[in-house]
Amino acid sequence: MPAVPRVTFTANLRRLVDCPAADVPGSTVGEALEAVFSRSPGLRSYIVDDQGALRRHVVVFVGGEPVRDRVRLTDAVPPGAEIAVMQALSGG
Repeated sequence: MPAVPRVTFTANLRRLVDCPAADVPGSTVGEALEAVFSRSPGLRSYIVDDQGALRRHVVVFVGGEPVRDRVRLTDAVPPGAEIAVMQALSGG
């Protein structure tokens, strides 16, 4: 059985919603995130907007490289890759 991607989240996201690291199926960023959202529906609104694009203050990395397609989330995810989801903190 081939390795599946592992999606991880920063501590600030984990404080807001229950989103432990998850091994999920998916050959694109969008497919992997959909698998995570099916397990943790409350996470969706923190990561993507109503059209499914990444929110402005969210950055996603695949194998240490930032995703290029922030709108359709079509970046390829190799088997066993780590997808890191980070939310920028702001304040003054």
